[in-house]
Amino acid sequence: MTAALTIFGRLLRHRRGMVGGLAVAGMVLSGALAPLIAPYSYSSQSLLHRLQSPGPEHWLGTDGFGRDILSRMIWGSRTSLQIGVVATLLSLAVGTAVGSVAGYFQRGIDTALMRVADVFMSVPALFLILIVVALFGASLANTALVIALVTWAPVARVVRGECLSLGTRDFVHAAHALGAGHLRVLVRHLLLNALPVLIVQASLLLGQTILIESGLSYLGLGAQPPLPSWGNMVVEGRQFLASAWWNATFPGLAIFVTVLGFNVLGDGLRDALDPTLTSVDKEDRR
Repeated sequence: MTAALTIFGRLLRHRRGMVGGLAVAGMVLSGALAPLIAPYSYSSQSLLHRLQSPGPEHWLGTDGFGRDILSRMIWGSRTSLQIGVVATLLSLAVGTAVGSVAGYFQRGIDTALMRVADVFMSVPALFLILIVVALFGASLANTALVIALVTWAPVARVVRGECLSLGTRDFVHAAHALGAGHLRVLVRHLLLNALPVLIVQASLLLGQTILIESGLSYLGLGAQPPLPSWGNMVVEGRQFLASAWWNATFPGLAIFVTVLGFNVLGDGLRDALDPTLTSVDKEDRR
């Protein structure tokens, strides 16, 4: 408990990390409370109010079908968050399992698993995406699966490197000397001590998955209409850029702020979890 409070205190002193945390918290709250705070239904259309500029009735204006952009952005944050969380959990689960086994057992197992990871990293992401969509169709579940497929390999490499470093520590050798089994050493001594790295990876990966999901929705391979997603809102609004700029600008700005928020929060978590406190000390002196 004391260690958690200490880490939280370091994060509070990290100004950029807190700004990123506030942006992330805003996205999470808007997605979780979408049915309560959205002023209109995301699918409610009114051709009499189409392409209205931002004003008191529609704060961010309306789109080509007369739908309230603010309401669709709020619901779109929920869609992006659902896909991002599921994809991140899948990517972390696979990447952590592969990376920890490769880093712990090393030798032939390490070589074989890392070559598999290299294959996934070398295959173009769009190629994997098209294969999955062609086989299973476009849906939220398939979008999350596709994103996990293209993001697990870098996670595996990071976890492997951390396990290789931790495996040389005295407490791991002591655990082996006391007769601890492979599973106990792997989980209790390696993965538990690699948890700070995994937390930082999760925060950075969430921003990356939201960006990928937006790109897939832009290509028509992500969330399907009428379900709103920031990506498909941008593609729907691009035809009105000259006459109704707000259609694509506000969803694009939401993507930018959210992804930047996750990345900055990841930097703050990395510094807060760093026992040397080097970066935090630098931040305090500014």
